[in-house]
Amino acid sequence: MPALRYELIKKEKHTGARLGRVITPHGVIETPIFMPVGTLASVKSVSPEELKEMKAQIILSNTYHLWLRPGDDLIERAGGLHTFMNWDRPILTDSGGFQVFSLTDIRRLEEEGVRFRSHLDGSKLFLSPEKAIQIQNHLGSDIMMSLDECPPFDASYDYMKHSIERTTRWAERGLKAHQRPNDQALFGILQGGGYKDLRLQHAKEMIGLDFPGYSIGGLSVGESKEEMYKVLDYLTPIMPENKPRYLMGVGSPDALIEGSIRGVDMFDCVLATRIARNGTCMTSKGRLVVKNAAYKEDFRPIDEACQCYTCRNFTRAYVRHLLHCGETFGLRLTSIHNLHFLLQLMEQVRQAIREDCLLDFKEDFFERYGLNVDKPKNF
Repeated sequence: MPALRYELIKKEKHTGARLGRVITPHGVIETPIFMPVGTLASVKSVSPEELKEMKAQIILSNTYHLWLRPGDDLIERAGGLHTFMNWDRPILTDSGGFQVFSLTDIRRLEEEGVRFRSHLDGSKLFLSPEKAIQIQNHLGSDIMMSLDECPPFDASYDYMKHSIERTTRWAERGLKAHQRPNDQALFGILQGGGYKDLRLQHAKEMIGLDFPGYSIGGLSVGESKEEMYKVLDYLTPIMPENKPRYLMGVGSPDALIEGSIRGVDMFDCVLATRIARNGTCMTSKGRLVVKNAAYKEDFRPIDEACQCYTCRNFTRAYVRHLLHCGETFGLRLTSIHNLHFLLQLMEQVRQAIREDCLLDFKEDFFERYGLNVDKPKNF
C-alpha cells in the first residue's frame, strides 16, 4: 500500500470544491480540512485530548524548530513525533524552508542548499534538500514537504524563474533522498509568485515528478487576497484530481471558504491561536475582542451559536478577567474557541459541498461575519 491515498468522493456542482478523503498510516482525513499548527510538537496551550474533542483530524509541526530543539535524533529515539507528543492521528511537517528564508539577514542561498545562523544562538547551520528529508524521516510524520525557496510574491520575473528551476532540482534531490516512501508521503511544492506562466510551468514540472500530493506555496506572504484567489483560479484546475491539494499558511475564515470553492483540500495557519493570545475571537457574527471594556460585565458566552468547551462553560466577562490578569487559562480558553470555530467551519463547508450549496453557504456566512460577498470567477 502507498503511504497516502486520496479518494475523491464528490465534486460540487456549482464550484471547483471537492469532498474527499486522505488515507494515511495514522488515520483518515476528511477534506476540505483545516490543520491546527503545533510548531514545537504542541499546539500552543491546547492538549491532544482537547484537540480530539474538537475533532481535529491532523496537526502540523515545524521541521526547522524541531531540528534545533530538541533535535530530530532525539525525537527518533523517542519513537517518532507521534509517540513523543502523544498524538496518534496524522501529522504533517513542513520542510523548514519558509522559516530559513524568512531569516533574510543571516542566510545565504546556494545551489546545494541554504547556509544560515540559528535564531537561537547564532550557530552556523546548513539546510539542503537531503537534510530536510532526513530530518522529517527521523520525525516520522505522515506527510512531508520538499525543501523549496519561497521568494517574495513580487520578486522580479527573472529571479522567480531561476527560483522555480532551483526548487524543481531540489525536489528531485529530495525524492532520491527519501528513505521511508512506504509510510511517509512526500509532497511537492508549487511556486511562481504572481506570474501565471511561471506558476503553470512549475506546476507542470512538479506534477511530472509524480508526488503523492501537492502544496501551493508562495501565497499568503503579503499579497492581497484577490491576488491569491486569482492564482488559485488558474492553478487548481490543472492539478491532479486524484491527489490532495494543500494551500500553505492560509487560515482566515473567508480564505478557507474561498480556497475550498477553488478546489483546495488542506489548509493550515497559526492565525487562530496567535490572535487568541491577544484576546481576539472568531465568532459566527465576526471577530470579537473579548479584552475590550465592553465585555467586563457581559455574561454571555463568546459566541452564543458555539458549542465549544469555552462557550459551554464560561462567559465573556470571565475570559476577559483572566486575560487582563495574565492568567494562562484565559489564553487556553480563547485558543480552544478559535480552533473549534475553524474546525466546525470546515465541517460546515464539507456538508455544503455534499448538498451542492457552497455558494449559498458562503453568502450567508460572509453576511453574518461582516465580509463582502463576491462571486468567484470561472464557476
